[in-house]
Amino acid sequence: MPNFRAALLALALGALPRAAAAGDAFSSDWANGLKSSARLIAGGGLEAGVEIKLAPGAITYWRNPGDAGLPPTLSFEGSSNLAQARTSFPAPRRLSEGGGEAFGYDGALILPIDVEAIDPAKPVTIALKLNYAVCETICVPAEASLSLALPADPAAASPFADALAKAKALTPRRVEWTDLSAGLTALSESRWRLCLTPEAGPKRDLFIEPPEAWWFDVKPDFEADCFSVSLMQKPADSALPVAARLTVTGGRGPVETTIILAAGAKP
Repeated sequence: MPNFRAALLALALGALPRAAAAGDAFSSDWANGLKSSARLIAGGGLEAGVEIKLAPGAITYWRNPGDAGLPPTLSFEGSSNLAQARTSFPAPRRLSEGGGEAFGYDGALILPIDVEAIDPAKPVTIALKLNYAVCETICVPAEASLSLALPADPAAASPFADALAKAKALTPRRVEWTDLSAGLTALSESRWRLCLTPEAGPKRDLFIEPPEAWWFDVKPDFEADCFSVSLMQKPADSALPVAARLTVTGGRGPVETTIILAAGAKP
């Protein structure tokens, strides 16, 4: 769906001050903004994360923001001895927002970062430019420029090791569609019913991330662990089938896979 706030946030982004400084051995200083703060934290070895704290009532977005909003962007340009930084996103929740529905987080979150060094024998310094949106009654852009030298001793005990481990546990693990134990039934040319095998644990939910300019609406069906999936928007020059990333939350833990949505029979 089009991002209704994207233009406003983009115009305002450059107006916020940038805050960055090195903190103790395992964290940077907080970069404080309106209704949010962010910092880098380090775990053991080449583990790191971005910790974001939100004011009560404020939300921020997942990599797919939902009906409106902007996903966070992370740039590691300027880092030292960094070959690659892979950022993971914990499973999102559906959040009501101004008559619409956002996919994201409230309270606090940690985005785990798996770090790969160019030279494993040398220390790594992470430089991060983080842009994200924070919404309550209105939305405001937040920006943080952060830097953290990861501890040279991989055996050093970090006070953030447990928090990073919990954040990773909330990150969907990759599975094959055939291992998901799910059934997909075409109800019409552009509507499907997806049913998951019931699991013990929290209530299940699912999120579909199609290619750019496609949009699918997902709603719980009348039966537990079943969902209605409807094609709402697609590029004019494209047609089904389409491959999309599917994230399932709840149950025994979040997972993600690739789903192929093909056109069913016309009603």
